[in-house]
Amino acid sequence: MHARRLLTGIVPLALVAVTATACGGDDDRTSTSDSGKKLDKVTLTLNWYPYGEHAPFYYGKQEKIFEKHGIDLDIRAGQGSQKTVQATGAGQTDFGWADTPAVLAGVDQGVKVKSLGVFLQTTPASVQFFDAQGIKAPADLKGKMIAGTAGDALTKTFPIFLEKNGMDLSDVKVQNTDPAGKIAAVISGKTDALLGYASDQGPTMQNKAKKDVSYLRFSENGLNFYSNGLIAGPKTLQGRGDLAKRMTTAVSESWAAAEKSPEPAVASMDGASEQLPPKEVLSEQFKTTLTLLHTDATKGKAPGANTEADWQQTIDVFSEAGLVKKAKPVAEYWDAAKGIKG
Repeated sequence: MHARRLLTGIVPLALVAVTATACGGDDDRTSTSDSGKKLDKVTLTLNWYPYGEHAPFYYGKQEKIFEKHGIDLDIRAGQGSQKTVQATGAGQTDFGWADTPAVLAGVDQGVKVKSLGVFLQTTPASVQFFDAQGIKAPADLKGKMIAGTAGDALTKTFPIFLEKNGMDLSDVKVQNTDPAGKIAAVISGKTDALLGYASDQGPTMQNKAKKDVSYLRFSENGLNFYSNGLIAGPKTLQGRGDLAKRMTTAVSESWAAAEKSPEPAVASMDGASEQLPPKEVLSEQFKTTLTLLHTDATKGKAPGANTEADWQQTIDVFSEAGLVKKAKPVAEYWDAAKGIKG
């Protein structure tokens, strides 16, 4: 199910259904904490239904980290990064949590949205398969049938991954599969592997099939790019004072706290959604997520601290993949002034 959070084919803006609930009027934008502190009501729309990656948001709320920064946080499920980008740009949610490829594509189409910082800076993009396949290196994929979804970021970048490892798309067979059906395709044996996120589908597939899952991560085989991060639209960036800066700081502190206390962080998600994965899956998802927080340039820095060079590398990858038709300067995608200082 969670596979559907991946960026799907880029479609005209008019065809994208924006589903987040609109924010209320000014009179409804504040609340009061138990201690009597005035708080800004803030909506955060996720990239999909809650899963392990999202633990820091729930933990930060539980531990009153957001409240410390004057924020009364309302976490909402999303329906894919692309829709979250659209909703954020339209001002129908104060902030979004979305995949960077969807942000780049949205800006390319004219959506007024900016990143406040990418937190998953090492891509979880990977080829996933059961250990019994005996796949140890990219070359072992030759002749394999791989489940992918036409037009999404993974399928668009897979040829680049193959090229960097001395292969061509003709060396493998990519079976166009609905995002929600990729795990079932591998479990049933219809495909040998799938294109997915190591922090998402893999733990779910392992739990369902009761078989060990292995990965060929793009980042460990010559190809890295930014993944999920915090975004905001002009309504939030320009109209609510220092809210964007406070939110970015609170999110960074929440991630740092969750990294130090992973089990309590995962436990804080209890009851977050009827679609919530089993606890063991949540734990494995979050464990993997914690391996994605930095690049070589940001090791030792606070979660969410970005560099212009890493942004440029990501833009270049998706320009080559064809998801960005007309690349813009980094500042058109990332609001460094409101982000986390390195």
